[in-house]
Amino acid sequence: MNDKPAKPWEWPEAQWREIVGRARAGRSLAPASWPNGARCCVSLSFDADHETIPLRDADESPMRISQGQYGARQGVPRIRALLARHDIKASFFYPAVSALLHPEEVRGVADEGHEIGIHSWIHEANTQLPPGVERDLTFRAADTLEKLTGRRPVGIRTASWDFSVDTLSIIRELGLLYDSSLMADDDAYELLDKGEPTGIVELPPEWIRDDAVYFNMLRFSALRPYTPPSSVEEVFTAEFEGAYREGGLFLLTMHPHVIGHRSRIALLDRLVQHMKSFGDVWFATHEEVARWCKTQAGLSPP
Repeated sequence: MNDKPAKPWEWPEAQWREIVGRARAGRSLAPASWPNGARCCVSLSFDADHETIPLRDADESPMRISQGQYGARQGVPRIRALLARHDIKASFFYPAVSALLHPEEVRGVADEGHEIGIHSWIHEANTQLPPGVERDLTFRAADTLEKLTGRRPVGIRTASWDFSVDTLSIIRELGLLYDSSLMADDDAYELLDKGEPTGIVELPPEWIRDDAVYFNMLRFSALRPYTPPSSVEEVFTAEFEGAYREGGLFLLTMHPHVIGHRSRIALLDRLVQHMKSFGDVWFATHEEVARWCKTQAGLSPP
């Protein structure tokens, strides 16, 4: 008797169709127009992981923890100053442990009108958790952010975009407006759950629109090859200009411990100035984008 799991090429059609059908992209929610006659939308986001990645890995190295602390000490203040200077609101996604380590930061970011979204409990990988744990951690994270800011989060970005077979049902149970973890499109779309429309907006990120990937800083490794800021700026600019030509969405994912360094915050400043020079660009939080797309599609926001 062969007890080994079947290989993918041995799966029956029903099995691979079921797998593909989980959290699948439904109808496009790309709007016919953006507010105030804007040609395209820019939505900046910052995943404030801070010390959670080494903590998640049970790494007690003061060096690695200090790299996470840099994001709070230097990265976030520089980001907040840049956003204030350009009068832009952005979305900040916090692991709950990051928020508990830096509560005044979270309150300050929220008080300035930026959105606070869910980003796990301690940057855990959802697909590696025992059954039921992901739900508990996500609900605890939502409760923590609500207590700190006085407002219930309406959106989520899973840590490392690690979306498990249970994640969508948890999002639905929480009654969230949107997710920003899946990558089936450039523009917003509605999530399907086993073929059923959910009314949940997906605001798709992408690895090529992520600062940590380009600067090779994932998992706080200082040993990866260095990518010069000019190369990152070139790609980000090309992605924005493509979105502008198509009248679509340019969503950028950044991290305070990465983009917050001196050479890199200057890159973001130049990019924002370039985007603003077009004149007809709407800068919005993820929540604002999701509500606009959902309303324009004739779906009532929650």
